[in-house]
Amino acid sequence: MSITVNIYYTGENGTARKFAEEMMNSGNVAYIRNEPGNLRYEYFFPMEDPETVLLIDSWENQEAIDIHHDSPVMGKISALREKYDLHMKVERYVSDNNMTEKDKAFIRQ
Repeated sequence: MSITVNIYYTGENGTARKFAEEMMNSGNVAYIRNEPGNLRYEYFFPMEDPETVLLIDSWENQEAIDIHHDSPVMGKISALREKYDLHMKVERYVSDNNMTEKDKAFIRQ
């Protein structure tokens, strides 16, 4: 049962996008993607809100998230959030991996 956390970073004057770019360019994203238990770490840009960046962050379990939260990279992330004065909205989902046949009928492979 994996856990996915959607984090919406919102700033002003393009700061959320600059944050995501610095996360990528600094190597922080590569570091996180290589942490044990990380399944996905990707940024997306909502078409209707140019001041927000969506991070989709998935982990194998809560233990992997806890280890990530105790890692040195979290201090770097917190500093960048402050640097760019970002505000956050967080959604957390637990995967059941039980897609029905009816649901599958709507997915084009």
